[in-house]
Amino acid sequence: MKPSSNSVNSFFSFLAHGIDDLDESLSSNTFMSLQFLQRAVALLRSLHSRLTNLVQKLHLPVGERWLDEYMDESSRLWDVCHVIKLGVSGIESYCSAAADMISSLDEWRHNPSPHLARQVMRAVSICRREAMGLEEENRVLMETRIEPMSLRFDDRLSTESRYIGFNGFRGVLYALRNASSLLLLILLWGSVSCCPELAVTDGSLFFGSELMVAMASLQQRVVGEVEGLDGRSGILMLEFRQARAATEELRDELETAGAMRCGPEIAGGSLKGKVEELKGWFGMLRSGTENLVGQMDDFFDEIVEGRRKLLRLCSHR
Repeated sequence: MKPSSNSVNSFFSFLAHGIDDLDESLSSNTFMSLQFLQRAVALLRSLHSRLTNLVQKLHLPVGERWLDEYMDESSRLWDVCHVIKLGVSGIESYCSAAADMISSLDEWRHNPSPHLARQVMRAVSICRREAMGLEEENRVLMETRIEPMSLRFDDRLSTESRYIGFNGFRGVLYALRNASSLLLLILLWGSVSCCPELAVTDGSLFFGSELMVAMASLQQRVVGEVEGLDGRSGILMLEFRQARAATEELRDELETAGAMRCGPEIAGGSLKGKVEELKGWFGMLRSGTENLVGQMDDFFDEIVEGRRKLLRLCSHR
């Protein structure tokens, strides 16, 4: 077997294993958690890095179409990941509003008064408006910045011999594009806004290779989990959904109890658990999204470096 064949087969093996691992980590109880989204980004970065390294082993001809195809794919990754970063970054203002709400709650719990109660209700309302505004902004972001066709899958590899061109590079790039489309779709649904119409539902597209079957399995599980959310749209990130739900529960309890009339037994007693729950979810949301943005920034650097590396590779031959 040629060295190039070994390198290509190794890439396909790594890709299939990575998709399987991500599939196995998916759970209904932690669907679209920040940990799951971070694993998706990590796999996306690893695949891009391995592709760049693979090119150096395949001894591809200078000035051929393969470089243009790589540049097109890396540009697509850049554009979609930029939308993902914008969506995640918008959560920062939501977390800031939540911090103000929690601060008001703590102050009111330690010194209950009608004045502080009004501040609490106002802070809760602001936090709820931030969440609604964020989801609307992200919905518009998806509609205006994401071209649906850019995330579609196809099965041309199994039907067109030209995909074995350039020592197998074209087939590798095709497989990477399909896998990246799935990972980007997951990240968009989790971090920006869920648009189920972007998902591929035609199972015939996935008949064939073991890799395509693995990707089909992951996508079908993700789509199934989305359907299990009873039509829930917007940001699917677990920590965001839980933080928002906890805020709604707090608001309902405050209104039921009559925050303006609440004494120490309410402010310092029955609401304590609610406030601690809020702190926990918003703490995980803030730290997790900061980590996700950091991963995106690192990926942008890697894309730029990968493009430079391959351009230098071509110019020095």
